Amino acid sequence: MEKKKNISMAVIRRLPKYHRYLNDLRKNEVDRISSKELSEKIGFTASQIRQDLNCFGDFGQQGYGYNVKELCKEIDAILGLTKEYKTIIVGAGNIGQAIANYINFEKLGFCLKGIFDINPKLLGLKIHDIEIQDIDCLEGFLKNEQIDIGIICVPSKSAQKVADIVVNNNVKGIWNFAPIDLITKNDVIVENVHLSDSLLTLSCLLSDKL
Repeated sequence: MEKKKNISMAVIRRLPKYHRYLNDLRKNEVDRISSKELSEKIGFTASQIRQDLNCFGDFGQQGYGYNVKELCKEIDAILGLTKEYKTIIVGAGNIGQAIANYINFEKLGFCLKGIFDINPKLLGLKIHDIEIQDIDCLEGFLKNEQIDIGIICVPSKSAQKVADIVVNNNVKGIWNFAPIDLITKNDVIVENVHLSDSLLTLSCLLSDKL
């Protein structure tokens, strides 16, 4: 598999859905599947599926379809899941704790190395044997650890300061749950998760039906 350049974000954002459905098929011991059959399960058109996968290589065979196990491996590689990513969480409130407790992260290769917060009531508590540390320890921790991803779950007024600290200590990826768009260096990847945006989208789509 040779990854092509200039893949659109629309294609990239569809890849996790392929990953989820194909792994379900693999777990159910499905050996092969056609683009038409996959279309019926995943909700994309068969043509869209073929176009998306052709961005990364020629995986299917006419009259045969896709080998599910092999395609799973290819999608894993495209998504970078053949690597391990060392992560930290800054903000151990409800969202931060929910993320820390999400067991699938470890299975996917996202290894949680540290949790930080400002609330003295949370300091010293452990989530999966990882002790919540004072945020004042964050910079020193980052200087001693090679962290790949910083997960930011703090209020908007603190988010940019936290982002600056992690970026200045060579963290190249940020998963941002704070309701603010962060300003970072060009070589830092930021994925924003604004929960209210998703809820408002649902509200808009639902409003005409009620």
